[in-house]
Amino acid sequence: MEQIYTIPVNEAFDLVSEKPECGCPFCVLYKRLQNDEIDIILGASMMEPDIRIKTNELGFCLSHYEIMLKRKRMLGMGLMMESHLAEVKKRLKGPTVLGNKRQAALLSLSELEGSCYVCSRINKNLDAMISTAVYLWESELQFKKKFSAAPYFCLPHYRKMVDYALKKMNKRTSGEFYDSAYAVMEKYIDSLQSDVSWFCKKFDYRYDEEPWYNSKDSVQRSVRFLSGDPRDEG
Repeated sequence: MEQIYTIPVNEAFDLVSEKPECGCPFCVLYKRLQNDEIDIILGASMMEPDIRIKTNELGFCLSHYEIMLKRKRMLGMGLMMESHLAEVKKRLKGPTVLGNKRQAALLSLSELEGSCYVCSRINKNLDAMISTAVYLWESELQFKKKFSAAPYFCLPHYRKMVDYALKKMNKRTSGEFYDSAYAVMEKYIDSLQSDVSWFCKKFDYRYDEEPWYNSKDSVQRSVRFLSGDPRDEG
């Protein structure tokens, strides 16, 4: 029986089954979460004290700064920058306690470099969706079919998903899950390798008259497979 928390996961797997060009179902979910989080943070929630405290503390990564700038909601960005810069100024000065203030200030700034409010929100929700996918695979035959019909899983999401399954499932079930996920990956990487090899051959004059087949975007597809596809759809 479908629950509210399973709907987004089922929808993502349905989408990639119908449209393989959409790629990894978890990348589809990532982009939806990303779009929702950016809309929320640039909307009324930017004035909520608890959220402002978090955005001041964590800031944003370059990728999410760029996406927010593309939305052109500059007042929201300006208000966040105003209070976040005040937080950065405090970190620059270092703590008021006795000790090596310079080193403490640098440590505080290094922590800021690796933090992003939007990333933290997305990762938390995506982890829950990955665990939901594993649960659905274990409990619903129909989802197993959707799972096997996925075009591929990007490497970061594949590793995270399989790692979760191996920790949560019993040995027999986790082995079956691993085999099912690996079968999807093996089929795709074999096809991708073939396309990339043909792409390279097309730069040899001896293959000049041969068709490109499915190789023209094989390098781009390889990048998405290896690293994920967090492109903004907003």
